[in-house]
Amino acid sequence: MKIISWNVNGIRSVYRKGFLKWLEREKPDILCLQETKARPGQLPFDLTTLTGYHTIFNSAKRKGYSGVAVYSLEKSLKVKKQVGHKRFDREGRFVETKFKNFTLLNFYIPHGNRDQRDIPYKLEVYDYILNYLDNFNGENLILCGDFNIAHKERDLARPDSNQKNTMFTESERAQLDRLINLGFVDSFRKFNEEGGNYSWWPYSKTAREKNVGWRIDYIFTSGTLTENLKNAFIQKEINFSDHVPVGIKIDI
Repeated sequence: MKIISWNVNGIRSVYRKGFLKWLEREKPDILCLQETKARPGQLPFDLTTLTGYHTIFNSAKRKGYSGVAVYSLEKSLKVKKQVGHKRFDREGRFVETKFKNFTLLNFYIPHGNRDQRDIPYKLEVYDYILNYLDNFNGENLILCGDFNIAHKERDLARPDSNQKNTMFTESERAQLDRLINLGFVDSFRKFNEEGGNYSWWPYSKTAREKNVGWRIDYIFTSGTLTENLKNAFIQKEINFSDHVPVGIKIDI
């Protein structure tokens, strides 16, 4: 099974750049999107009725903002779009889909803002999510999405100059430590320990050319699924968005 997660920074934008051809080539069993920035009614017909795929959208109340989606070949047995945090849920940042042998959670975690005014909100969201995970009682879980945190120094190009910046503060990085301590595995790091592997670059011509990026998009698996992981990858050659697709291959 191939699962891909991608912050598209506007699904209509990547659609114009060749999203459907990319999808036809990759043929993921499940595709999780973040920052779709659109409601289903605003999308081209072929984005909401892809042959063979079941589609689920969770859009923000505010038009053109946030939003997540899941495309899956197999129809999910259950769908949930709220974790219980009023602002987070209103912003359309979550979809839970349940399948026969596992449950998949698709997240678009708040950034926190460069001036850090929303980092308290971001940390509060992490508290809600980590508490929410207690509901699953040892089930097989896969967590996909834009977590908006570079976990370790090797996960960004310039750790020394970003120690106090949003997405790399100690308080933010500690949230991913908490997730790992719950038994979740960073799938990419199971196969690749090297630095220089990023999933997001600032909007600057030289940032991407010089690979001055951050790894903030993840797929975590619960410990029960670790041995089922066969591969993990970052498609850094795809330049439709400021983020690139990240994915796993897993036997379930």
